[in-house]
Amino acid sequence: MTNITLFSQIISKLDRSSFSKLVKAKGIDKHQKGFNSWTHLVSMLFCQFAKSQSVRDISNGLRSATGNLNHLGIQKAPSKSTISYQNKHRDWTLYRDYYYVLLKSFGQHPHLKRVKFKIKSKIFLLDSTTISLCLSLFDWAKYKTHKGAVKMHTLLDYDGNLPHYVNISDGKTADNKGAYDIPLISRSVIVADRFYNDFSLLNVWDSNQVFFVIRHKENIQFKSIKEKELPENRHHHVLKDEIIELTGAKSKTKYPKKLRRIAVWDDKNNQEIELITNQMSWTANTISQLYKARWDIEIFFRDIKQQLHIKSFIGTSENAVMIQIWTALITILILKALKANAKYNWYLSNLVAFIRLNLFVKVDLQKWIDSPFNEQPPPNKIIHKGFFFEKDKKHG
Repeated sequence: MTNITLFSQIISKLDRSSFSKLVKAKGIDKHQKGFNSWTHLVSMLFCQFAKSQSVRDISNGLRSATGNLNHLGIQKAPSKSTISYQNKHRDWTLYRDYYYVLLKSFGQHPHLKRVKFKIKSKIFLLDSTTISLCLSLFDWAKYKTHKGAVKMHTLLDYDGNLPHYVNISDGKTADNKGAYDIPLISRSVIVADRFYNDFSLLNVWDSNQVFFVIRHKENIQFKSIKEKELPENRHHHVLKDEIIELTGAKSKTKYPKKLRRIAVWDDKNNQEIELITNQMSWTANTISQLYKARWDIEIFFRDIKQQLHIKSFIGTSENAVMIQIWTALITILILKALKANAKYNWYLSNLVAFIRLNLFVKVDLQKWIDSPFNEQPPPNKIIHKGFFFEKDKKHG
């Protein structure tokens, strides 16, 4: 039995020295007394793990852990007014930068690596999700006449299902416009839906030696240069594999190079899917399977919205919203690392629920995630009303 709560053990896995370096570099705690950046981070992580609905819930929740706060690295539970003030004024970029620091360590766990494609290119999945906000409360989050929203443009690393890059914009920003700033890695491949079929964007990627697999729009104008012969032992969902050239005046100017067009049949939705790519050597089946893997980013968006606390917000300022989103991403990073380290085959939803129920329970974290349920009693013992009794060997 350990003397430290489950939540304290989770917090202890964070690299505090790297966090302190970021705080010092930004000069954030220069004139702060008591409620420093670390206390703020712990408070917001508690908000995520406990799914607190208000600053009062955070304050009261941490207060209930009296005597254990020293293990969290904080002196006392913050008041609700202090949390609210700091959410409004402390620079949210601190938590964004800390996410990327943690990603370098947590995101490299060998159990997060997946081997499905026999290609050497790093695989990234690109998409965005809209987080709705009430315009009367979040008047800075312009979206529609009577609706507010922010949009989370995400480049997901296929290996660990963790964001390699996130750009949070207002709800009006189009998907393709939010993708121009994503970091590009030479020889990697970006998989995306038709909303990213922007030939200027694709030309930027191609010029940086980045491969892409994109579902093309129905109104694309092109001419076929060469139709590749489909092998006899092909996967029968592949309908066509051809080299094309754009013929539309504007699109040809934006992307003057040749493209590869692959048509595949989607049995699940009973429809034909048409893809374009600048990768000429991979098999058509590999291209189609890469696009199929794009569904992983939809699952990621579902997980963070259902399991974490980003559908409602405890502060209404833009800074508060950004802090809550980035601490949610830090939380999902921690959860994925715990899941990868566990011997027990957790579903993410179950892991979140179990941690939420046992935040202040004093139990060894590693033993708990390895074996969350009590072991069955040995065969020579029986249970009667919660007590163990030795079995009578003579009479059974």
